[in-house]
Amino acid sequence: MNLIAERTMRTAWFRHDRFGLFIHWGLYSVGGRGEWIQSAECISPKDYMRYFKAFDPVDYNPREWLRIAKNAGMRYAVMTAKHNDGFCLFDSEYTDFKATNTRAGRDLIREYIEACRAEGLKVGLFYSLIDWNHPDYPHYGDAFHPQRNNISTKDQPRDFNRYIEYMHAQVKELCTKYGKIDILWFDFSYGEMSGEKWQATKLVKMVRKLQPDVIIDNRLEGSGESSGSIRSIRPKVYAGDFACPEQIIPPRGLTDEKGNAIPWEACVTLNNHFGYYARDNMWKQPRLLIRKLVECVSKNGNLLVNIGPDAKGNIPQTSIEILNEIGDWMRKNSASIYGCSGSNLPKPEWGWYTQAGRRLYAHIFDGNIGPLPMENLGGKVESMRLLADGSEIQIHPTKANSQYGEYLYINFGEDPNATYPLPNDKDTVIEIILKE
Repeated sequence: MNLIAERTMRTAWFRHDRFGLFIHWGLYSVGGRGEWIQSAECISPKDYMRYFKAFDPVDYNPREWLRIAKNAGMRYAVMTAKHNDGFCLFDSEYTDFKATNTRAGRDLIREYIEACRAEGLKVGLFYSLIDWNHPDYPHYGDAFHPQRNNISTKDQPRDFNRYIEYMHAQVKELCTKYGKIDILWFDFSYGEMSGEKWQATKLVKMVRKLQPDVIIDNRLEGSGESSGSIRSIRPKVYAGDFACPEQIIPPRGLTDEKGNAIPWEACVTLNNHFGYYARDNMWKQPRLLIRKLVECVSKNGNLLVNIGPDAKGNIPQTSIEILNEIGDWMRKNSASIYGCSGSNLPKPEWGWYTQAGRRLYAHIFDGNIGPLPMENLGGKVESMRLLADGSEIQIHPTKANSQYGEYLYINFGEDPNATYPLPNDKDTVIEIILKE
């Protein structure tokens, strides 16, 4: 079996579930200025230790976090086991820079994994290839290291191979100490720090041996802006099982060189930062996120929505409210998301289509003056119903039919030619059963 066929098999559940939770949490939450605070402010390792000493997540309750995710309709979660700063939320035997040595005093990743399983969510772990705490990781002159401009670090001895051994050993820990892992989300490659610089072939072969069913993202050679060879018809061993564009939904989805869809997932924030940022109030509205979830599915992709809990372990209340509203919509309309992909029909002016076999789902974002036209469906429909409550949607004959025979027309009231408000202004979903 070739790499693409193996990828297709491994990602079957991922392409079915479509919707997940991203969790960025760590020492940077104490700073409250985002997950890149150490790099952005060039904070030295000595000064950064004040966050290590202050980290005391007294309210950490991953079961509660994942109940919120499950209520929102999410089917999997991905949490930062280690971020760029090198701090480990798991009890790694290879470093003292870990949660068990903070006031928390325990393995926070183990608790998260147990909570995932208790709530029935697939388990995902984020692991940063970058490590600003490790003495052998490049400092001066690196693109992102907090000490990149500190010339006093220029001639310090470093052995990058020693760092690679450390990094591989930690990944092995994550693959052997916690049972079955469903997603390994590596982050990220840049410049020459890509592919075999990480000894990526060796790393992936180890992971596949220890966790044969795990799916891996494409960032051993890519980033949020670059897909790498996953879009090739001859992907590399470490190309990954899915691409992960960041803070953007690809205009036409993602395909390989021949136009075949590849698995992908857009990772997006609820405000403008992944890690907790106390003064970032630029919140995305539930209506927008629901529509972007639909857009992803219509382009054969997934949506991974991020939360950034605070230093005590609390999800910001606004994040909870947004996810709850999404959940209200999902409870009535999730059949148009789970197990669905894009349709061969052209995108309608009023929204998007998703499809699962003969079941075509019309996601209607904008109403119409008079009846709503549906192109290329004339004579092809067996039945239609409002997905939220199962009520029949009638196909209306109108004066326009004689001119536009390839269309059919629907409305949301008794008068076929009147103008009615949409039943749901976030996204009204019509389930259409197509004729065989």
